Amino acid sequence: MLPAIVLSAHVTGLGVIRSLGMMGVPIIAIYTSKKDMGSVSKYVKEKYYAPHPEEHEDKFIGLLLNLAKRFKGSLLIPADDETLTTVSRHKLLLEGNYKLAFTESSVTQICINKENTYMLADKLGIPVPKTRVPQSFEDILEWRNRIEFPCVVKPVYSHRYFNVFKKKLVRVDNFEQLMFHYREAVDHGLEVLIQELIPGDDTCGINYCSYFCGDKFLAEFTAEKVRLAPTHFGVPRVLISKHIPEIISPTRKLLQAMKFCGYSCVEYKKDSRNGVYKLMDINGRMNRSILHSLRCGINFPWIVYNHQVYNKLPLQNSFVSGVYWIDLFSDIIHSVKCRGTEKYNLRHYIKPYINPCIFSIFCIKDFKPIIKRGLDVIRQEIQKISNRIRSNVKLLLKSVSFFS
Repeated sequence: MLPAIVLSAHVTGLGVIRSLGMMGVPIIAIYTSKKDMGSVSKYVKEKYYAPHPEEHEDKFIGLLLNLAKRFKGSLLIPADDETLTTVSRHKLLLEGNYKLAFTESSVTQICINKENTYMLADKLGIPVPKTRVPQSFEDILEWRNRIEFPCVVKPVYSHRYFNVFKKKLVRVDNFEQLMFHYREAVDHGLEVLIQELIPGDDTCGINYCSYFCGDKFLAEFTAEKVRLAPTHFGVPRVLISKHIPEIISPTRKLLQAMKFCGYSCVEYKKDSRNGVYKLMDINGRMNRSILHSLRCGINFPWIVYNHQVYNKLPLQNSFVSGVYWIDLFSDIIHSVKCRGTEKYNLRHYIKPYINPCIFSIFCIKDFKPIIKRGLDVIRQEIQKISNRIRSNVKLLLKSVSFFS
């Protein structure tokens, strides 16, 4: 059986590794961060530490070409935006050595570049949040009396913004905050959008996952978000599988217009004012909760593998609803931190754990990743405490120096 080379081994990569490893596929893990817990999974046969795919693009592609001497014909699966962006730019070069589980760069850029995403959706008549794309401070000044607050400052390239600020976007409640966060992004060389804030709690967020090829949707899966980290503007920490037929038709229309081929996860948010589902993001790769659909009966990575390696096209559109996906560490940490502000009752917090569920990292049959993740979280919290202590000591010393 030909190996699968998984590019990135964090939460998403680990899900792909397990989904294929349990089917007997040999896994080669390419990890770019020492925190990538998937690199220690029992399913990984070989692993390679790689330079950052966007910061050191030539070296990253060079590593893949070098590995092709041993793994020619294997399947390349990007598991984050950095690796997807990079390998899609070199698709012609890589397809002579590997089977590829991603699209060409022009299609990838519709997914990665949020300005492109909303332009296409608007053209197709798919509801999106009201969005402005400033090119300069002058644009924002000109729009001053037309921007409705609160709104959000959202990155054009989400992964680059997150790498700097460790958050997906930021809410702004007035013009001064807007100017501050726009300037902050510009200072880091980041492009941002000014977007309408769609009202609604965490459960208004929806995922639509599918494998689409040609004119056929070979598998489809929908889920509702239960809790985010952080609340309102974060990534899912709990999801529940649920049939949501309202988003199927517009998403099919969108992917067909893109001429997309492969796996994607399209995100919506239901506007609590009118019940309209509005497009938020398109992920042209495996997503963090890829194990969720597996637990519900659809093994997307295995479908991708069979199609790309053996040219088999299974049709699998049924899945079990009412199953939860839980990011254990994230849910525990944010439930404790946000207990007062989230205002959920105890039953809400416990319910996912006493119903059918699957965890993003924890697995008795593959326990090393959860141990690694736990140690990394402990080290991270210790570092935060240490940084606060150092900061307070510096302030104290400055105060003593001032009064002396």
